[in-house]
Amino acid sequence: MGDGGPLLTFVALSLIFVGAFAVFLAATGHFLPQDVAYLGMTADELCRLHGCRVVHFMAHDRVSFGGALIAVGTMYLWLVAFPLKRGEPWSWWVFLLSGISGFGSFLAYLGYGYLDTWHGVATLVLLPIFIAGLVMSRKRLTRPKGLASILKPAMRLSLSTFQGLARILFVFVALGMVAGGLTIMVVGMTRVFVPQDLQFMQISADQVRAINPRLVPLIAHDRAGFGGGICSCGLTVLLSVWCGRPSKSLWQALCVAGLAGFASAIGVHPAVGYTNLTHLAPAIVGAATFVLALVLSWKGMHRHHLQPEVDTSSQRLETVSETL
Repeated sequence: MGDGGPLLTFVALSLIFVGAFAVFLAATGHFLPQDVAYLGMTADELCRLHGCRVVHFMAHDRVSFGGALIAVGTMYLWLVAFPLKRGEPWSWWVFLLSGISGFGSFLAYLGYGYLDTWHGVATLVLLPIFIAGLVMSRKRLTRPKGLASILKPAMRLSLSTFQGLARILFVFVALGMVAGGLTIMVVGMTRVFVPQDLQFMQISADQVRAINPRLVPLIAHDRAGFGGGICSCGLTVLLSVWCGRPSKSLWQALCVAGLAGFASAIGVHPAVGYTNLTHLAPAIVGAATFVLALVLSWKGMHRHHLQPEVDTSSQRLETVSETL
């Protein structure tokens, strides 16, 4: 377990695996076994009703959720391999705050009443590992270790350079993800559907309940989990861009995370026929802004790609000197 890094890496890889599995399962049109047991009907049986639009709507939520998990896992891998390994305190707080958001969203079931057993087991398994990783990794942090470390930006915000403009755009998108994730989670716990959802399914909320009284709680569970994932991802991206030193590895992590998150969230909509522009506009604007930020930051980020290697070499020289 070392300094806690391997434990946090395991959590990151688990999130990527679960996210990929969620995308695969939704893309193939299947429900999890506990979903079938809870509903008392399979995805094929539900698909025969109302032109399969209810199943397609559920798939759209689950694919988007899977992409968000892959994005979070990707950023976690970067945090473990670089800033946390260097003992930078802000990276530890990113794990803590985003973990509270992600794992805490499980408690949203209290609002909609469906306790997903697989979700519960996964939380019970990963949460202790996550906490142990945090406890063990905190010992290697440089001082000061307080929460104030996340308030110190890695560089000054500026509109006069491409790098500065890119950081502002990244922050804008990340804040939008946090706000959007919280909104989706609250809607999932309360109203469940927005007007565009019902318009796509061509059915009312009462008709959904008439199909199966347990269908709305199941959909609410998907929505709340998706919202929690988006919020956690937004927090991770926001603080990584705000506090992290510009580097080639950070650019690559943002690129992979953005591709996974936005491609799944946007791409699933035309695949299922949910093409309402009002519904899609926030994701499209966010994706376009994120891509623009990646383009603008490419040169500046890659200019610093040798910095970690220089730091490591310096540390080795100091160690050799001390030994001699």
